[in-house]
Amino acid sequence: MRKKYSEVEKELMKSMAQNLKTILLRKGVSQKELAEITGLSTSAISDYINSKTLMSPGNLQIISDALHVEKSDIDPTFRGTIDHVSSDVTKLPVVGKISCGTGTVAYEMIEDYEDTPKSWLNGGEYFYLRAQGDSMINARIYNGDLLLIRKQPEVENGEIAAVLIGEEAVLKRVYRNGDSLVLQSENPTYPPIFCPPAEAKILGKLKKIIINCQ
Repeated sequence: MRKKYSEVEKELMKSMAQNLKTILLRKGVSQKELAEITGLSTSAISDYINSKTLMSPGNLQIISDALHVEKSDIDPTFRGTIDHVSSDVTKLPVVGKISCGTGTVAYEMIEDYEDTPKSWLNGGEYFYLRAQGDSMINARIYNGDLLLIRKQPEVENGEIAAVLIGEEAVLKRVYRNGDSLVLQSENPTYPPIFCPPAEAKILGKLKKIIINCQ
């Protein structure tokens, strides 16, 4: 049974498929030849070409190396945005910086605006924060990544959210333990943070990570 993909993942699959087809045509490489030089199955290559399967990061690396292209030439998220056939995009503010360790964020300060496909958004208000630190590395959130946040005052247990504690903003998994919030890192070197809800303000829920490739 094939995995069910979200609309955002389907958009990405279509974009990657088109990019891969363009590269193969330009280089004169067939699907069968690509399978032979990468060691991947012909069915896997066919699924990528026909937007049936989302390419894993490992296979993206294998295919880009085999074709002597950048990963961003195939997967547009490595450039920061998806290239859509339509220009159905909106600009969202990049608000200060969020720390995944011990930094702070100036919540009202807008550093930049980021073009964002409207298909990524599903009602509500959104903004971006820039990750700093290494406390969320096991959730594949690294220093410099751009984080798409949906503004909302509450999240479900275990969801990742941007949380303001005093003047410090942190990105953590949020759990409730009685009257306390438990903010859990995704790095075992960081202990959990326990605080009363009155001392912590949930800024919003993490919706998407845009990888920083610099």
